[in-house]
Amino acid sequence: MEFLLDTHIIMWTVFSPERVSAQTREILANPDNDFYYSVASMWEVAIKHRKHPKAMQHTGTEFMHYCEAMGFTKLPIDDRHVCALETLHEKEGCKGHDDPFDRILLAQAKGDGMTLLTHDSKFSYYDEPYVYLV
Repeated sequence: MEFLLDTHIIMWTVFSPERVSAQTREILANPDNDFYYSVASMWEVAIKHRKHPKAMQHTGTEFMHYCEAMGFTKLPIDDRHVCALETLHEKEGCKGHDDPFDRILLAQAKGDGMTLLTHDSKFSYYDEPYVYLV
C-alpha cells in the first residue's frame, strides 16, 4: 500500500518516536508498504522554522534529508494535485478546514490514489476515502 505521510507523522517518527502510536509503528514496519513525503511538508517545515526557530528547530532542508534517510520517497506537487484540490469534498455540516498544507496533502493523496496517514482529526471533515486516521 502507498502512504503519503502527514508532516506530524514524519516529525514524530524521526524526532519523537515515543509519540508514534503502536498502530502507526505497525504500518511503518510493514515491508509491503511504500512511504512518501510531500514537498508541501518540506515547505511547511521551512516556513515554521523561519518564523519560530525555537519551536521548529529543523529546516526544510534538514527535514528532506531525514525523510531520505528514512527511505521515504519525495512527492513533488504537480498539476494533477491542484486539480484534485478543486474536487475535495467536505462533509455536510463540518466547518471548513483552512490549513492549506493539509489540503494539498489530501489532494496529493487523492490525485495519486494514495492513503494519507495522519493523526489530525480535522481530516475527518472530508468525505474522502484517502485518509487513514491513526
